Amino acid sequence: MRSDAVKKGLEKAPHRSLFKAMGYTDEELARPLIGVVNSKNEVVPGHIHLDTIAEAVKAGVRMAGGTPIEFPAIGVCDGIAMNHEGMRYSLASREIIADSVEIMTQAHAFDGLVLIPNCDKIIPGMLMAAARLNIPTIVVSGGPMLTGKYQGRDVSLSNIFEGVGAVRGGRITEEELSEMEEAVCPGCGSCAGMFTANTMNCLTEVLGLSLPGSGTIPAVTAARKRLAKTTGMKIMELVEKDIKALDIMTEQSFYNAVSADMALGGSTNTVLHLPAIAHECGFKLKLDSFQEINEKTPHLCKLSPAGTHHIQDLNEAGGIPAVLAELSKKEILNLDCLTVTGKTVRENLEGRNILNPEVIRPLDNPYSDKGGLAILKGNIAPEGSVVKAAAVAPEMHHHKGPAKVFESEEETVQALIDGKIQKGDVILIRYEGPKGGPGMREMLTPTAMVAGLGLDKDVALITDGRFSGATRGASIGHVSPEAALGGPIGAVQDGDIIEIDIPNCRLNVLLSDEEIKARMAGWQPKEPRVKKGYLARYAKLVTSASTGAVLSDE
Repeated sequence: MRSDAVKKGLEKAPHRSLFKAMGYTDEELARPLIGVVNSKNEVVPGHIHLDTIAEAVKAGVRMAGGTPIEFPAIGVCDGIAMNHEGMRYSLASREIIADSVEIMTQAHAFDGLVLIPNCDKIIPGMLMAAARLNIPTIVVSGGPMLTGKYQGRDVSLSNIFEGVGAVRGGRITEEELSEMEEAVCPGCGSCAGMFTANTMNCLTEVLGLSLPGSGTIPAVTAARKRLAKTTGMKIMELVEKDIKALDIMTEQSFYNAVSADMALGGSTNTVLHLPAIAHECGFKLKLDSFQEINEKTPHLCKLSPAGTHHIQDLNEAGGIPAVLAELSKKEILNLDCLTVTGKTVRENLEGRNILNPEVIRPLDNPYSDKGGLAILKGNIAPEGSVVKAAAVAPEMHHHKGPAKVFESEEETVQALIDGKIQKGDVILIRYEGPKGGPGMREMLTPTAMVAGLGLDKDVALITDGRFSGATRGASIGHVSPEAALGGPIGAVQDGDIIEIDIPNCRLNVLLSDEEIKARMAGWQPKEPRVKKGYLARYAKLVTSASTGAVLSDE
């Protein structure tokens, strides 16, 4: 066992004495030591209850003959960090989480890991660590939040963000917004739509690193606790059989995850996180692969913010196994990939079917023949950009309009408040990328304000930053190269005409190559916004969004 390095033999008497100082017995130390990484905190609704999940996991580990040892991981609440300086730390925290799991695991020689994340950057950060460590590992999420109820309709976090814009536009009153505020987030769990957290939890299930149901079983249910106990037992089987993380997270399993992402219409942030995890696995997952898979994968689910269904509806309709079972009929999945069940994807899908065709559409009645995300390229984004096509109104799939250029999210929000954005405009926000931000802030506030003002069918947004999984409308993010790296997005000026063609995956400013080169000839990097601390170091090392915004190895 790996843990023999900290507990076995004459020379390890000092080590054993330290374990015994914490109450561990010789019997416990003789068993495999399982690290239980609990990202519980009192800041994130998706994490407030994770002690309950961790206790269930530890019970499962003990039942199966192991010794669980819990340690923590940090977690940023993207919703609370939104629209201020705190959001610069969100994506950047992903690398800290990966590093901290690596440090604790290697320093204490655990035989296996159970990872307990639930929200946006915590999930990919832990998966990056799992790939880097390559020991027996399993993930169990804290589960999704139940759907809120307001005035007889289902609501979630995206509705309250859009509600702010609706008040600004005179479409609802402040009193109605206050009532909605009480209803949209009814309790613990990751916010109820197919936002980034739930997308990544579902895709972890597709990757094979969590048990069926981990992505969709609601946080508050007894089924979630039972799943956590089963997860604790299952890690012992993985340790016994020496099934490691990279036996499961293969290149083919990532292609399965992208296919599921397209069928679900997941968050655009997956186009950052999946390549970053793949990088830790030792191979490249290119933007072109997303588009290739998009072209052949039908869009089967319209979950909030793209539609009215939420994650608990997906769970009741059969969950991720039902989605995969339907996709398997089209022969676009690799069904021989191994999973933490000890079985292949094919074996896991036996007997799985769609239970509600309104939530998961069958192959013969998809929302579209193409997937829910699209990769756009052109003279603004030669390395690519991403849009959640599934959440774009049909009227905006083709759009041409004048640019309104802003150098920050704050400038954009103020312009919306001041009524300076008109129908037909294309809002362009730059210097918000991984390096220029720094931190590539999510910008749900301006996109939600556009929707709340009723302009989501008339106004587009383009940025080298990124958007929340709760964003809807013609919001195109991850423009690469970013402005801070001298990308041509920096050449665009107010009034330039921008053409968006989502079906044909094109994004262009109507300028000649010569004009763009002339404008960029005198370009100079901006003074860094942050000059000390973690973000200053992050900005020096982070790479382009088109590569997953991983840190440079150089």
